[in-house]
Amino acid sequence: MKNVILSIAKQAISDGLKQTNTLDKKLLLEKYPELSNPKATFVTLTLHGALRGCIGSLVAHRSLLDDLIYNAKAAAFDDPRFYPLSAQEFLHVKIEVSLLSEPEVIEYSTTEDLKSKVIIGSDGIILEYGAHKATFLPQVWEQLPTFEHFFSHLCYKAGMDSDCLDVHPKISRYRVEKIA
Repeated sequence: MKNVILSIAKQAISDGLKQTNTLDKKLLLEKYPELSNPKATFVTLTLHGALRGCIGSLVAHRSLLDDLIYNAKAAAFDDPRFYPLSAQEFLHVKIEVSLLSEPEVIEYSTTEDLKSKVIIGSDGIILEYGAHKATFLPQVWEQLPTFEHFFSHLCYKAGMDSDCLDVHPKISRYRVEKIA
């Protein structure tokens, strides 16, 4: 199934480049009925080891197949941090798909309490405070391996000060099944 998921993401991006629609969704759903189950996905693209696009869903709101196709195209062509992926880049881009578990709110009283509840390296984190919201997949722990660095960067990504945990934002966690 992992190879199927990666090939769907790759074909969705190829279709976006060529302005075609070659994925036979009906056939895919007949052959792999689990693709019809609601699932949240993230698609991450890297080029020569550097991030080249990352778009996803935090909550399952459509079928795995539809979420995968949408997020693969969005990561390639609609990530506001990058220009649309070119055909030349597509030849060398690495595609990674993350299948997300349902997010769960972490109840905490202090930053130290939160630190004791977060599992470094395993938890994906969603930070929410008013209109501010950001997430880091668990894979981000590889670049930001300490609680302090991880959360200060996540606060910054949400458009807040790096010490935003002081205002006690809502923190949720999820896990991912990584397919690369």
